[in-house]
Amino acid sequence: MRIVVLVSGSGSNLQAVIDAVQAGDLPLEIAAVGADRVDAYGLERAEAAGISTFVVPFREYSDRSVWDAELTRTVASYEPDVVVSSGFMRIVSASFIETFHGRYLNTHPALLPAFPGAHGVRDALAYGVKVTGCTVHWADAGVDTGPIIAQEAVEVRDGEAEAELHERIKQVERRLLVRTLSEIVQN
Repeated sequence: MRIVVLVSGSGSNLQAVIDAVQAGDLPLEIAAVGADRVDAYGLERAEAAGISTFVVPFREYSDRSVWDAELTRTVASYEPDVVVSSGFMRIVSASFIETFHGRYLNTHPALLPAFPGAHGVRDALAYGVKVTGCTVHWADAGVDTGPIIAQEAVEVRDGEAEAELHERIKQVERRLLVRTLSEIVQN
């Protein structure tokens, strides 16, 4: 199975996938890692592992549809079986979703359908939940919607700050993403 991973930031989930592939625990090929920002640290992680990278910088396009078309074309050029959105902080168009229909995997730091969007951890804390977690799902044209593949709960500690909770969720999310990809490969 060939995957393309999309990132916007540090790429800690990507690193977990790279580590699992290099250890022989995850039998897939990371065909490329793409980003919407030239300074995404995930690109450095990929390059250090010898993985091809590309950037389609959102801010350099005056029109969102032109950016999205270029992202779609670039990702498709790597012929992925699955596209993994992991910390990719851009909403893609319905056209992108159609191109990779049923093959666009997303991670989210909350137990969907609760707390969708860019601030899932902050929203969960503001609501006062005692348990939150992370979700891996097949993305559709909605925001953090689509069929849920796997979830894992994370208890919210009394007085916990957003950054601390988010880091604990990310630790679980990394393991859940690798496990989910392994199950997809096996099936």
